Amino acid sequence: MKFLIILALAVAASAFPEPELQLRNREMPVVGDIGGRITGGSNAAVGQFPYQVGLSLKLSALSSAWCGGSLISNSFVLTAAHCTDGVQSVTVYLGATVRTSAEVTQTVSSSNIIIHSGWNSAKLLNDISLIKIPAVSYSSKIAPVALPSIANSYSTYTGEVAVASGWGRTSDNSGVATNLQFVDLTVIANSVCANTYGSSIVTSSNICVATPNGQSTCNGDSGGPLVLKQSKVQIGLTSFGAAAGCQKGYPAAFTRLTSYLNWIQDNTSA
Repeated sequence: MKFLIILALAVAASAFPEPELQLRNREMPVVGDIGGRITGGSNAAVGQFPYQVGLSLKLSALSSAWCGGSLISNSFVLTAAHCTDGVQSVTVYLGATVRTSAEVTQTVSSSNIIIHSGWNSAKLLNDISLIKIPAVSYSSKIAPVALPSIANSYSTYTGEVAVASGWGRTSDNSGVATNLQFVDLTVIANSVCANTYGSSIVTSSNICVATPNGQSTCNGDSGGPLVLKQSKVQIGLTSFGAAAGCQKGYPAAFTRLTSYLNWIQDNTSA
């Protein structure tokens, strides 16, 4: 199955047994027990994250799944490639706090999805995609997130606090959340993240965060935004984590947006 990738990784110089790598992804279907919050997180207030988007992904006539995303303009949503790879259609939820009670919903076919041409599910490279939607009007509940400015160099963001948000699993044993959740997480150096997952998986196009005290993104949060707490600029989107569990303390990895600003611009300016 394209949407679930588990790798056994040889981890050098690790202080603990290596975890399996798993995309925090679509393997969480939109059925079953729904309640709670992002692991260790808090309930979001209405309008607190107007850029947050929910994605209901149609995989086949009988199956669907859930991911997150971010609104980056009035007609484009940013998410993960592993969320949109192979889907038949996607319903976009805009302006929601309760997961399926959105201000606006739009359903588009796979022809409106742009997956990075370098997406490699085996190596987890270039985990980024765009969804083109009919133009939406902005409001207090629906507004785009800011992206980093295109420049010659960027901060690594190491040590900065960023906010992850989504409706993903609220614990390793629960379903996806009813209410939008958020958690503050601290960016760590890629070299620290690579001690867990290996340098062939954690590359310069990733950004990672520490997940202390059971606080982390989890399955169903995939594609959702990682936004600097102070400047409100999105620096990452949820990509992968350890199959050992969201609450085990292993780093969570994101696609680093500063590596893809030209790609985003090229594919949204046409």
